[in-house]
Amino acid sequence: MSLVFESMTMSKLTGSKKATQFTESVIREMTRLNHQYGGVNLSQGFPDFPAPQAIKDAACAAINADVNQYAVTWGAPPLREAIARQFTARYGLEIVADEQVTVCCGTTEAMMATMMAIVDPGDEVVVFEPFYENYGPDAILSGATPRYVTLHAPAWSFDPDELAAAFKEKTKAIIINKPNNPTGKVFTRDELEMIAMLCRKWDAIAISDEIYEHIIYDGHQHIPIATLEGMADRTVTLNGLSKTYSVTGWRVGWTISPPSLTGAIRKVHDFLTVGAPAPLQEAGAVALGFPEEYYTGLAAHYQTRRDALVEILERHHFTTYKPSGAYYIMTDISVFGFADDVEFARYLVKEVGVAAVPGSSFYKSGAGRTKLRFCFCKRDETLQEADRRLLKLVPAGATLH
Repeated sequence: MSLVFESMTMSKLTGSKKATQFTESVIREMTRLNHQYGGVNLSQGFPDFPAPQAIKDAACAAINADVNQYAVTWGAPPLREAIARQFTARYGLEIVADEQVTVCCGTTEAMMATMMAIVDPGDEVVVFEPFYENYGPDAILSGATPRYVTLHAPAWSFDPDELAAAFKEKTKAIIINKPNNPTGKVFTRDELEMIAMLCRKWDAIAISDEIYEHIIYDGHQHIPIATLEGMADRTVTLNGLSKTYSVTGWRVGWTISPPSLTGAIRKVHDFLTVGAPAPLQEAGAVALGFPEEYYTGLAAHYQTRRDALVEILERHHFTTYKPSGAYYIMTDISVFGFADDVEFARYLVKEVGVAAVPGSSFYKSGAGRTKLRFCFCKRDETLQEADRRLLKLVPAGATLH
């Protein structure tokens, strides 16, 4: 009797079936390996330079003013109003803070809250690959079946027929990330119009992650899909403080949703995290009031860093795909002769002392096995040190002189 009871008890001491369908974050794993081997971290996308003084001062002022208790669950009014005001002024689409804006614990939670709020088991969600690594697990955790559509290098364009074939009766949503992590792709108006047409045809929702909205280069334009015809009522736009204001550790993000979806998102958010940090929300409201020069300067500084890292990587024999936005560079590593991207990434951090992210972590298919992602949200000195360390790296078959 006791043996049977013990067996029955032990059989339940396992993780859920959902948790077996994805791995831990490869990006965060590479940061841990970087710490272990004392490398230069060009893997995880966080700046190693200070955040703007004004946003730090605003956070300290809020803490000292005792804004230290729970904010309104779906966001402090000053921040929600600032989010609505900035989006309306920039893109001409009227946003009502009380009806449409929900502040979350980072854009990561905003995505999870949105997915859980709109997706039922058996629904399908279209995801472009390469994708930010959270999107697949987000779909699985919310009970959806992901349907992947490939973005093809070097322009990271999609096949219109492949995209159209991914939409079916069970399609509930499509996830878009623009500018895209990891490729830096900025979707064109024509591409967005096709996505919008398919959403309207199949009565699907666009979930648009626009966290890199202000980090865009070479005259490209950020177009929120919510501003296209017929999309305001079927788009959830995600954004946050992390990338624009160099505060990735603050975990303040938000959704802008049609009123018909806001209530569901707010309920899920409430029971996931209750609310984002109150004093940091007050600081976020200040940051969203920065003048336009801040945003143009941000893009210009990142473009300089982009060009510097592209030059470094190409000089060290990587094939690079120059990004149009965000702060990552996808590379091809075929010339180095390693079995796959994971083997090469581990060699690179352990033996060379530079951490990057294996490309396969951004793909469901095997297309990432010859790719590596580097980030350039780093100080000049950091990029220069990476350059110095990469001198140890030589292509397969080459000899040192």
